[in-house]
Amino acid sequence: MGLLTSLLTLPLAPVRGATWVAQRVLDRAEEEYYDPAPVWRELAELEDRLVRGEISQETFDRCEDELLDRLEEIDAHRSQSP
Repeated sequence: MGLLTSLLTLPLAPVRGATWVAQRVLDRAEEEYYDPAPVWRELAELEDRLVRGEISQETFDRCEDELLDRLEEIDAHRSQSP
């Protein structure tokens, strides 16, 4: 990038900075959303609650299906990511 280009695009610097920050926030949010560790923890907690008798088998099955669907979504996302 030359000096002239730098001077001409200087008014856009705040926009480029805001875009960069927004992209970092998006990257971090996706990293957290597609992290399987919390889902595995929830599955373990769910099983513990079933064993302790805090929830019924039906509730366990419904919640387990939701969490397993979430793990499939995470796996699909990770297989598509470079």
